[in-house]
Amino acid sequence: MTETTATVIPLPAPVLLPIEGEAAFFPVRRVYCVGRNYADHAIEMGHDPSREPPFFFQKNPDNLLVSGDFPYPPLSSDVHHEVELVIALRSGGADIPAERALDCIYGYGVGIDFTRRDLQGEAKKLGRPWEIGKAFEHSAPVSALVPATQVGHPDKGGIWLMRNGEAAQRGDLSQMIWKVPEIIAELSKLFTLAPGDIILTGTPAGVGPVARGDRITCAVDGVATLVLNVV
Repeated sequence: MTETTATVIPLPAPVLLPIEGEAAFFPVRRVYCVGRNYADHAIEMGHDPSREPPFFFQKNPDNLLVSGDFPYPPLSSDVHHEVELVIALRSGGADIPAERALDCIYGYGVGIDFTRRDLQGEAKKLGRPWEIGKAFEHSAPVSALVPATQVGHPDKGGIWLMRNGEAAQRGDLSQMIWKVPEIIAELSKLFTLAPGDIILTGTPAGVGPVARGDRITCAVDGVATLVLNVV
């Protein structure tokens, strides 16, 4: 497609993530999420924390919230926060070996996988997909990305979330069941990864509900911090 290619409707606006300290932006292609990747979170959700094969689901690129506050979504009265390390890929492929996976990473950030837990629960009971609980508008606020050339490839360090100044979630990246290189390797067996892909890597224990008026602060220590209001 060229700049002169005609389209029958206007082209959708690209999804662009800011990069800490740079004027350029990171263009987003796809958004993948890892489910139950911390043992303590698996336990609190009623699942076996053993190293079962990883599973993945997706959000839409335009679900990413890159500025402003989080609008409480309709049709739900039980929206939960889930703080996660965010990975941004600069390259990809299929069947990527774990030992080469870190070479695919452009940078990192912190994000929240907001979940309409009541709608997700209904979908689980009926054996239906989770999109109505996961892939709703503005459901994935993310910080500015920080290039790996600045922060390296963190495999340990605090990941936490505070609600109205009180600790809600706290864990350590070292507690991931599937580590970052393994996540990329396993995901690339199922999908052909590409530059612009975003991966949310799972959440530690302590997920819980938010309400309108809440102020949320979350971070991956040494990487990024995100602050937002629930409106």
